[in-house]
Amino acid sequence: MKSKTMPSLAAIGRFWFPVLALVVPLALIVVVTGHFGGLSLQRTVIEMLISIVIVVGLYVFVGNSGIISFGHATFMAIAAYASAWQTCCEMLKPITMSGLPHFLRDQSIPLLPSAVVSVLLAGAAAFLTGLVIMRLTGLAASISTLAVLFILNVVYSNWDSVTMGSASIVGLPTYVTAWLALICAVLAIVIAYLYQISAFGLAIRATREDEVAAAASGISLYWSRLIAFTLSGFLVGLGGVLQAHYLGTVSINNFFLSFTFLALAMLIVGGMGSLAGAVVGVVVITVMIDIFRRLESGISIGGEQWSLPAGTQELIIAGFMLLILVFRKDGIMAGREIGLPQQLQREKGLING
Repeated sequence: MKSKTMPSLAAIGRFWFPVLALVVPLALIVVVTGHFGGLSLQRTVIEMLISIVIVVGLYVFVGNSGIISFGHATFMAIAAYASAWQTCCEMLKPITMSGLPHFLRDQSIPLLPSAVVSVLLAGAAAFLTGLVIMRLTGLAASISTLAVLFILNVVYSNWDSVTMGSASIVGLPTYVTAWLALICAVLAIVIAYLYQISAFGLAIRATREDEVAAAASGISLYWSRLIAFTLSGFLVGLGGVLQAHYLGTVSINNFFLSFTFLALAMLIVGGMGSLAGAVVGVVVITVMIDIFRRLESGISIGGEQWSLPAGTQELIIAGFMLLILVFRKDGIMAGREIGLPQQLQREKGLING
């Protein structure tokens, strides 16, 4: 006998459809490229999935709060370096990173515990940073996140005995495959989705729309943003661990302004007002980068080699982002999730009154 309190399969399907609409195409991409794609295409897919983890983590704070953050690469770097210290080059650490504590310098820690510790460390750093920054609002909060990024970059670039300064730490175990990156991307999407429909997510989205009205309704701007900032730090830290163990190397130069602006471009192009926008933005920008990177490397047409000038991909992405901001300021997804036709019709009816 069917319980009246038990949700039907149709209701469960409607609830999870926005997630499935994102996850299923990603899984198909992994399957197809794994069987029919070349090594270069498979590398592009893995990079795309890692970027999804990072941009979805960025969306949890930026998309829900409406506050642009320039400092999330900080938490990526913290997690990536923490994982490197725990897992890298046991023979070389006493020489190249002599300033590490002895329990890190003289031994290595298994991969899974080190990854968990690194992500927790990134989340803790986001929480402690947020305790100060989340007291600010608007442009002041955005600029303060940029200041955090500069502080970390200066410290890590000059802490030679621990971070090797601006040199790269090499020799990290490379265990990130397409399926592991997909699992982490799905995990990030599910966490972001459950958060945005939770009471905490609805509260911070209310502050994004009208701070005064939200505060008058009893919503704490400070705590709602701090929770989002911390959760965002966890997810971005996961992206940092994946990137470090995909490339097998860590360098502070990989976590600075160029990466920050690329991640924000992905979020803005897709539409920072929705989870679907974050994922779609990553896919679109990744495809554009891959196409123009191949064209810059050169292609053979009619027996002759043709190539675009170096830097063309950056110009194209900048121009595309400008067009999006001018003609579709809310991004490709315009702040909407991918839903069933009746759900979209209901949303449209609510918008039109």
